[in-house]
Amino acid sequence: MKFSIGQFSSITSLSIKTLRLYHEKGILVPESVDEFTKYRYYSDANFETARIIRILKNFDFTLAEIKAILEECNEESDLLEQLQNKFKEIQSKINRYELTLNSLETTIKIEKENKMEKEQSFEIEEKTIDTVLIAGYRMKGKYQDIGEGFSILGKKFGRHANGKPLALYYDGEYKEDNADFEACFPIRKGVETDEVSVRELKGGKCLSLIHKGSYDFLTETYKKIFEHINKTGVKTKLPTREVYLKGPGMIFKGNPKNYLTEIQIFIEE
Repeated sequence: MKFSIGQFSSITSLSIKTLRLYHEKGILVPESVDEFTKYRYYSDANFETARIIRILKNFDFTLAEIKAILEECNEESDLLEQLQNKFKEIQSKINRYELTLNSLETTIKIEKENKMEKEQSFEIEEKTIDTVLIAGYRMKGKYQDIGEGFSILGKKFGRHANGKPLALYYDGEYKEDNADFEACFPIRKGVETDEVSVRELKGGKCLSLIHKGSYDFLTETYKKIFEHINKTGVKTKLPTREVYLKGPGMIFKGNPKNYLTEIQIFIEE
């Protein structure tokens, strides 16, 4: 039984354009082509080939891969290796997309919070911070070198980031050269290395004040929060935290006037 290309299109759910493409690629060659009219005619064998092609397309095989399979495989047992390789390929894509989705989800969450925070006026508040899993890179040196720590964390744990980066400052005073501080990423999971600590950072009560603007003027915000501490007589404890709600991104540095940094000074309960 022979079918015209229109009939074959109807019974295989393949468009005429697709059938012509498959013919050109040598994937689904008609049973015969009229010498004068150039009309294509298809057979029952072509129908079986079309069925196989549809299945392989659903398995995400490319046309080139399908052509090779049709030329090399005569039964399903011959197809096992190709199916296993395609499974691994798709699993790898799924894993990669899951990491991308997690990164997008975190970025969207942070940017939404940044948009809300940008429109707020900031006052000192007492708040409770939850315990969080972090990756931390502890450093001794100049405060401005902390970017190196964040760079190391980003390379090793960026895909597992689960919140805004923060810094821990262990000194109770300003130090010119030998400051003790730690760059940190909240993470979903991770395994520590020789240079990076992975641990739970204990939460608790703190005094919080958000600084809007360049890091060069953080001192003004620190002055305001320490005035409050001295006035209320609360007892504080180290380390002090700076949470970088909005700052320079990995691609764009942004406008320093719009940077948002939350200072958290923990208090005795």
